[in-house]
Amino acid sequence: MPARAITSGVISFGLVSIPVKLYTAASSEQARFNMLDSRNGVRVKQQYISPADGKVMDKAEIIKGYEYARDQYVTFTDEELKALEADRSNHIEIVEFVPLSTFDLVQIEKSYYLGADKGGDKAYRLLSQAMEHKGKVAVGRWAARGKEQLVLIRPYKGGIILHQLYYANEVRSFAEVDDTAKFEFNEKEFDLAERLIDQLSSDSFNVETYKDDYADRVRAAVEQKVAGKQVVLSPEAPRAEIIDLFEALKKSLAQGKSGTEGDEAAGTPRPVKKAEPKAKTAEEKTKTKTG
Repeated sequence: MPARAITSGVISFGLVSIPVKLYTAASSEQARFNMLDSRNGVRVKQQYISPADGKVMDKAEIIKGYEYARDQYVTFTDEELKALEADRSNHIEIVEFVPLSTFDLVQIEKSYYLGADKGGDKAYRLLSQAMEHKGKVAVGRWAARGKEQLVLIRPYKGGIILHQLYYANEVRSFAEVDDTAKFEFNEKEFDLAERLIDQLSSDSFNVETYKDDYADRVRAAVEQKVAGKQVVLSPEAPRAEIIDLFEALKKSLAQGKSGTEGDEAAGTPRPVKKAEPKAKTAEEKTKTKTG
């Protein structure tokens, strides 16, 4: 079944306009639970309650406010908010083209596939192939849902994909992370770490090899409960805590290999076990005595 476009829009740069359709690129399939009344199993409803007097508020009685200081608000009517909105034309204006290497993946908020709309096929393909050839991606503004979204447009599998981005003030700086500790590593530690990376390396990333085990367990438990069966939970095996980094690296390498190869890779030769003498049978014992 072909994908259904969620909306349409226009990409423009210079005097060029390309009509496009937008498609959802990805959506969460996580296991979700509803809040139920434990007495009868019906879904509970959310209500807005005023802390001033405990009154349950009707939607018509609620207004919107912007907190400019702690517990201090300025209020807006729906008409005032409407006047502040950007246009809802879904117009995507390309502002500049930049190398993909200058783009930080942490800025991606959502992704949408772009497909050519009527009359835009040739220009759509030309833009995709030109960006691919130049090794550039486009940065632009997308007027959507009354707001101006920062977006990045790049060639993707012969077509075009659009990434909705966070603005600079919405992305925290890594400098805020406490990573002040400094360490000196010896050659053996580097060697073990690099060997572990080599051992776990693949030629390419294949997302099909990964699955949501939690969601699978939830669905299996749901099927058991629907069938009237008791859900049996297997206890999670405790993980051994390894404090020493060098020992952790050696154990990781050893677990990744089997037999002598694994022990040698971990830097610990596997001891050779001497063969024990075979136990004599009753017949052999008798012969020994009579002999």
